[in-house]
Amino acid sequence: MRTSNYSGFFKLSVEERLNEVAEFANLTEEEKAVITSADSLDEDKADHMIENVIGKYALPMGIAMNFMINGKDVLIPMVVEEPSVVAACSNAAKMARSAGGFTASTSGNVMIAQIQVLNVAVPFAAKSMVLEKKDEIMRICNEKDPVLVKLGGGVKEVEARVLDTKVGPMVIVHLLVDTGDAMGANAVNTMAEAVAPYIEEITGGSVELRILSNLADHRLVRVRATWRKEEIGGEEVVEKMINAYSFAEADPYRAATHNKGIMNGIIPVVTATGNDTRAIEAGAHSYASRSGRYTSITSWEKDSNGDLVGSIEMPMAVGLVGGATKIHPTAQAAVKILGVKTAAELAQIIASAGLANNMTAMKALATEGIQRGHMSLHARNLANTAGAKGEVLEKIVKQMVVEKKVRLEYAQELFKKYNEK
Repeated sequence: MRTSNYSGFFKLSVEERLNEVAEFANLTEEEKAVITSADSLDEDKADHMIENVIGKYALPMGIAMNFMINGKDVLIPMVVEEPSVVAACSNAAKMARSAGGFTASTSGNVMIAQIQVLNVAVPFAAKSMVLEKKDEIMRICNEKDPVLVKLGGGVKEVEARVLDTKVGPMVIVHLLVDTGDAMGANAVNTMAEAVAPYIEEITGGSVELRILSNLADHRLVRVRATWRKEEIGGEEVVEKMINAYSFAEADPYRAATHNKGIMNGIIPVVTATGNDTRAIEAGAHSYASRSGRYTSITSWEKDSNGDLVGSIEMPMAVGLVGGATKIHPTAQAAVKILGVKTAAELAQIIASAGLANNMTAMKALATEGIQRGHMSLHARNLANTAGAKGEVLEKIVKQMVVEKKVRLEYAQELFKKYNEK
């Protein structure tokens, strides 16, 4: 039986870890080679992904272990430069297993295309006119993507509102488009372009912007998990963590860093699968501000048993169709490791990693402080930067942590000292 619950994974060599993951995910030798190769993205593919290409840039890929999501064991590939993120996610997932792991759901795959209409003589009447013609608007849009419609997607609803702005009232039309397993930016933008002349005809105004919104509040992912108090240090730790969350919920200065910790878990998975990190960040932070005050995108509570219950709700516009997900060989391998077949499954896994990282960060803050948790990993990076390897590296790390002098110049000083010995 395949399981993501693994002890001592970090103690294995890089090759041994890859072999374990390959066995779990049934990776071929070619797929293993793609993951380990420094040149898996060839020059021609890179040159067609963006403009003015001069080379490529590599980041480490790690695997977050121990995740059980909706009763299924999952290994989560994460591409990130920051120490402790992969370990934090794995640790939180391990502590959540005894209470059943993570339960996740999504609200669907609906994206919003916005059409901005200016110079409307009677904006409120024009709003009504748009809604009266919504069937024709939907027909025009869906004609632009018959394949999407055949797969069950396409425009599902039309909304309109009058927006008061510094330059006068605008009629804003929303196309609600089910984009299926694609992120959907190209599809919704094409539809908005196609229907713009008809919107002008209906309203008597002039259409300017025609663009998707990254505040994808019709494409939400929700995840919850329980951490038994015995697993995380007792009821006092639960109380401390809820106090830490309450600070973030009430104060935007704290919420910014609190949410950054959530995104520490989310963005590495988005990156690994070739999805759009900027779209996810924009959606998350705008959703956190929807009440008019920036706040936490997670919620933390204590249940009747005194256990910690965490939940997250946020937009998650990710896809498995098109873009870098289909171009980048390592992204394809990452998707295979995840074992996902739909964009909804991918969204649930990504949000689970975000909730897990948030839990571990809050626990560290509420107990030992975040710096202690980061210290040994940061010391290891500095020792490596100084040129240390093997036994010498371990000695330097231990000395820096014990003396609480985790600085590059001290790592270099110790490296020189050990070399002289």
